[in-house]
Amino acid sequence: MIFNARRLSAEELAAVLADPEKVGTLFQGGPDELDLDKAWHGLHYLLNGTTYEIRGDAGPAIVGGDPIGPDLGMGPARLLMPDAVRAVAAGLDAIDEATLRARFDPAAMSAAEIYPHIWEDGADEFDGYLLPNFTALRAFYRAAAEHGDGMLLAIT
Repeated sequence: MIFNARRLSAEELAAVLADPEKVGTLFQGGPDELDLDKAWHGLHYLLNGTTYEIRGDAGPAIVGGDPIGPDLGMGPARLLMPDAVRAVAAGLDAIDEATLRARFDPAAMSAAEIYPHIWEDGADEFDGYLLPNFTALRAFYRAAAEHGDGMLLAIT
C-alpha cells in the first residue's frame, strides 16, 4: 500500500466535481503529485497519535477529505477542498522535527500495527524514512495552499 497525493488546480477541481470518474485518470506522476511510498501510515500516526482517527489541523494530511470517484485499490481517493488544504498546510507548518521525534515510539507503533511494520529499527526509520517524507509532505501542502489548489489523496 502506497500513498499518493495530487494537487488540483481550480479547473481540475471543477472537472473532478463534475465527473468523479475522472479521478482515476489523474494519478499519472509528475510535479503535481507526491508519492510517500509506505511512510503514509507512520506519518499519520505521528500527526494524530492514532491508527486511523484524525485529530488537529494537520490530522487530515494523509487520510482526510471526502471519498470521491472509483475504487483505486484501497478505496476511492479522498478530496480536500482548497480551504482544507490551507488548514492542513498551516497545521503541518506548526509541527517541527523535535515534536515529531518526541511522538516517535517504535514499540507503540509496532503494537498498534502501523504499516509497514518496520519500526523496530528505531531512530534509523525516523531519520531515514519518516522525517524526509514528512518534509516532502509539508512542502507539498505548502505549495498547494499558496496556489489555492485542492488535493486528492489516495492509498493504492
